[in-house]
Amino acid sequence: MNVNNFRYYKTKDKVIIATLIVLIIGFLFFFHYGGKKMHSSNNSQSQYLENNSQYHHINKAKHVKYYNIEGRKVEVFYFDPNTADSTHLLRLGLQPWQVRNIYKYRAAGGVYRCQEDFARLYGLTKKDWLRLKPYIRISDDYKPAADFVGNNKEMLSHERIKTTDVNTTSPNNTTNTYHIKIKHGETISLGGDTTDFQRVPGIGPYFARQIKRYGERLGGYVNASQLLEIEDFPEEAVSFFTPSEQIVKINVNKATLSQMKRHPYINYYQAKEIIDYHRLNGPLKSLDELRFSKFFSQKDIERLKPYIEY
Repeated sequence: MNVNNFRYYKTKDKVIIATLIVLIIGFLFFFHYGGKKMHSSNNSQSQYLENNSQYHHINKAKHVKYYNIEGRKVEVFYFDPNTADSTHLLRLGLQPWQVRNIYKYRAAGGVYRCQEDFARLYGLTKKDWLRLKPYIRISDDYKPAADFVGNNKEMLSHERIKTTDVNTTSPNNTTNTYHIKIKHGETISLGGDTTDFQRVPGIGPYFARQIKRYGERLGGYVNASQLLEIEDFPEEAVSFFTPSEQIVKINVNKATLSQMKRHPYINYYQAKEIIDYHRLNGPLKSLDELRFSKFFSQKDIERLKPYIEY
């Protein structure tokens, strides 16, 4: 377009042309300077986001715990729940709140005395219990002392019980006195007391108490072989005992269900069967009347007879 001819254009055309020129110049100016500024702003924002991301990553790393690490490997190894620290417990696959419960339990004086005690941990699943059970090792320091006194038969067989024996000590000094164990051929009545029982070779305070307690539940011993019904009782000690002189019997026609089921030879269903039988058929005259009951075997009836009256 010839600039000299511009003056011959109409005023309206001149305005349109001038407006277009201004718009083009303005667009070029904005594109050149505005684009550079926007690019700079975008770079700053990207840099800020990157820095902020790094900050959060570093900050998160500072506070990350072992149990928050994704994909942590669960291990199995021998451990004592009474002494294992949190790191070991977490490595075993326990949850943080379970570890806290273990710590609270121990702080309150709780002790895991056997593997089964650990199974009571709140939230422990059957799968985890079966996985960890073979690796639980309870230190002897945390086991009941009675286990060692009661189960160490070799120690018990040589045990000498402190007591006051007027034949071996002076009346003023009973601190270092002992009862001598009885010899083979001598016997002790099962109707005696715990001091008498401890004179038998192999019987210490633990089994003496067990003999007394079980005899009270039975109502007395009709045969010394009943001692073998006590868990881990030393068989070699049975020959030193004779049956109780008196037997306490249960009147099955008058005793309540609660009273009968306390006897070691009568369970709940047997006691209920006796109650139902004499309620429907009248008083029992013999336990043989129950021989057709599904709750009584012939063996049950025979061993119970010495303790029953009508």
